[in-house]
Amino acid sequence: MRAALPLILIALAPLAACDKADMADQARAKTWDKNPFFPREITMRQPVAGTVPRRDPAQPAPQPQRVSRDLLDRGQQRYAVFCTPCHGQDGRGQGMIVARGFPHAGNLTGEDLRKASATELYDAISNGRKAMFGMAQMIPSADRWAIVAYVRALQLSQDAPVARLPEPDRARLEAAR
Repeated sequence: MRAALPLILIALAPLAACDKADMADQARAKTWDKNPFFPREITMRQPVAGTVPRRDPAQPAPQPQRVSRDLLDRGQQRYAVFCTPCHGQDGRGQGMIVARGFPHAGNLTGEDLRKASATELYDAISNGRKAMFGMAQMIPSADRWAIVAYVRALQLSQDAPVARLPEPDRARLEAAR
């Protein structure tokens, strides 16, 4: 044990020289600082050749001109990820987050949101509304438009008159009763 003591002391000696090991309070270079270490004396480096830039999800995309099945499928998938926890699968505002005590989420199938324009729904997703925070940084613009299309489909599906359903769907509905 006595032979190991000097080795332990030598191993611990560098720690005694540390004043404070705090990564948040250390010397660092900021993006635009002058830095003589690099050839052009700037801290910011050029990206490595072949680097693929990350697109900013908040960048606006144009509203789709027509609603396709692919757009609705994408909207349903994105709605399930981002909207269902608060608004629920049916869009009536009773998701699991609300069931756990958070503020009531808006009823997406209510009359006021049925009257809202697609742009108003898109803006609500992007910037938030009432207790909802903006999702522009999490949901790319094209996906926000897909969610709007899916919300419109949800609105049409809720409380739809049975007489307007195609015959095969009416038959299945009657069989389920």
